[in-house]
Amino acid sequence: MYEQKYNPPFLVHDDGTNSPLDHQLVISKLTCELGLLYYHKQAISLIPLPETPLNEGPGHAVPDVVLYDLAAEDTKIIIEVCQTNGQRNDLRKIINLIEDNDYGILEGFVYNYKTHEWLRYRKGDGGAASASSFSEVMGVDLGPML
Repeated sequence: MYEQKYNPPFLVHDDGTNSPLDHQLVISKLTCELGLLYYHKQAISLIPLPETPLNEGPGHAVPDVVLYDLAAEDTKIIIEVCQTNGQRNDLRKIINLIEDNDYGILEGFVYNYKTHEWLRYRKGDGGAASASSFSEVMGVDLGPML
């Protein structure tokens, strides 16, 4: 009889189901609004995906929203949604994923749903984020979507 010697956890990493409702509402609104621009208006070339790993297999980061280039098979933009006490960690996470990993990410955002503040970081910004919700990669302002 076959016996499994190792019982892996059912979910390796999934903070989405444990996140507050406000956090999930922001992810939903962003994915929906960006989806309209992608699917219906064809105004952007990147497909929005909620809580999708940056690569296949275990151990890869799972941003709250990714904007994926199907042709290049690369994530070009990532968005993290947070509240005030997680903002610094999420910003560090985005900077690290853009600068220190080879995922092809060009731009990242952190949105604080408590203060309604946006931070943007672009590849090559030298570790300094700016207070902006405008995506230069897509030519779209994310702020009015929320």
